[in-house]
Amino acid sequence: MGQEKTTLEIIAPTVDEAVTRGLAQLGIGQDAVDVEVLDSGSKGLFGLGGRQARIRLALKNGFAQSQPDNSSILAREVPALVEEDQNEDQVIRASREIVKDMLEKMKVTAKVSARYTEPVEPGDEKQVQVDINGEDLSILIGRRSETLNALQYISSLIVSKKMEEWVPLVIDIQGYRLRRTRQLQQLARRMADQAVHTGRRQTLEPMPANERRIIHMELSSHGEVLTESTGEEPNRKVTIVPKK
Repeated sequence: MGQEKTTLEIIAPTVDEAVTRGLAQLGIGQDAVDVEVLDSGSKGLFGLGGRQARIRLALKNGFAQSQPDNSSILAREVPALVEEDQNEDQVIRASREIVKDMLEKMKVTAKVSARYTEPVEPGDEKQVQVDINGEDLSILIGRRSETLNALQYISSLIVSKKMEEWVPLVIDIQGYRLRRTRQLQQLARRMADQAVHTGRRQTLEPMPANERRIIHMELSSHGEVLTESTGEEPNRKVTIVPKK
């Protein structure tokens, strides 16, 4: 108990701004806290804007005891990303709020929800699916899903770092992933037929891991072809190979 400290986490564009905001909320000087940089932030990727810096302020021993009012402020501020049901799963909450925060930084207004999806195969991990719904969200998808995949990748990294474990996360925008899944399934069957008829390998365009998985799953029970992934990220491809 003697080692516990009252803490406050702050997210801001830079570490300095995060410290300034935290001290302003607490109404104290920097000499009264220990500052821990959880994430120093980074520049943007694929036009998504920079990743926010995240810090933790911890009241130094003795100060928290002499300043009960500030402790009550901390108690209110700690769940800043937890404005929903306090019994909600922490991974689901963090996934939703982190994606929501990124959209706000991009000046995009949308409704964000998160849920677990059941594993596709026995032994697979449950995935977290974050659904984004609103008007005119095509800007979040981009050419060949590049913007959506970048948003998904960055969000997964931030959530995983916050939870201190890898969190498989999928972001869908107004059902786009479902439509894309159907397109990929049709593509897989068509290219499998072509591989069988020509007797030659068919190599598809580069795809992110979640889309390659759709191809593999669609053809996993196909009696005349095998699938394999080749190349290095981000240019890894699925090759459909006719069985001999």
